[in-house]
Amino acid sequence: MPKPRKSLIAIESTAYYHCMARCVRRAFLCGVDELSGKSYEHRRGWLENKLLSLPNIFAIDIAAYAIMSNHYHVVLHINAARAKEWSDLEVVERWHQLFSGTALSSKYLKDGELPKTEALAFQVVVDEWRSRLQDISWFMRVLNEAIAREANAEDNCTGRFWEGRFKSQALLDEAALLACMAYVDLNPIRANMAKTLEKSHHTSIKKRCVKAKKTRQANHINQQEKSLLPFVGLGCQKNSQNQSEGILMRLTDYLNLVDCTGRIIREDKNGCIDSKAEKILQRLNINEAQWITMSKNFEGCFSSFAGNERSLRSACEKLEYQRPSGLSACKQMFH
Repeated sequence: MPKPRKSLIAIESTAYYHCMARCVRRAFLCGVDELSGKSYEHRRGWLENKLLSLPNIFAIDIAAYAIMSNHYHVVLHINAARAKEWSDLEVVERWHQLFSGTALSSKYLKDGELPKTEALAFQVVVDEWRSRLQDISWFMRVLNEAIAREANAEDNCTGRFWEGRFKSQALLDEAALLACMAYVDLNPIRANMAKTLEKSHHTSIKKRCVKAKKTRQANHINQQEKSLLPFVGLGCQKNSQNQSEGILMRLTDYLNLVDCTGRIIREDKNGCIDSKAEKILQRLNINEAQWITMSKNFEGCFSSFAGNERSLRSACEKLEYQRPSGLSACKQMFH
């Protein structure tokens, strides 16, 4: 029996999650319908713009994304520390950018304060909104509902646009995170929608490549793409929750690793992992064969959790699982 979403989120174990949503019926998210000849390519722009705008409201960052013809992938980072720093006023203002709020919240924004009798009840609401603004389920709900409304209006129909709820995988360690990001970023290459990373439209890897080419210091955190979670190198400081303020790798190392991997995956092109990429894989305790397998089919390799055995056992213990979920796959892929 499928587990409820809350039993798959272990913020104490990891702040990173791979999410995927797919269209229902024969409707296209984007691309061209071969039967009708109608193009839905513009919908990729809808989704990308909405996706990149939500981190300005939520305490959630985007590490990677790829928008395909009838589905999309996104790797999300929950920034709980950021949500805790918000004042009550900031929480209410952010929530009102998404929903109409309540009579009390409107009164609070207008007057700046509430009577004590109302303030106590309203504080419970604010705390709930703060929690939702760092919840990937609410993030995905807002994103998917907005696109569904636009698509249904354009198609002049009603009903579901997305195939049930989104799929989620917890990424328990650095190796799992980078393997999943590479899998997401290489989606257009595998689908033969693009020949190079720079031409992989509506993906995070293209945004990172374009920005990196415009600066002489591609690895500097202030010179990276602002809409995406930055790469901060190996000597990054961690916050009070012992979580890094970015991805613990140099951006140039990641771009080289994904580029080398993409050359191997394409059957009609010769390629190999070069010496620099080999060193990165050695640091992650992943051999080349395992890396290629994960970057081709990350979703098929793991169920709800991805990471090494120690990370998996720790996460499942915190979630009070009777036995580790997907242990054999994690043992096989990660040393």
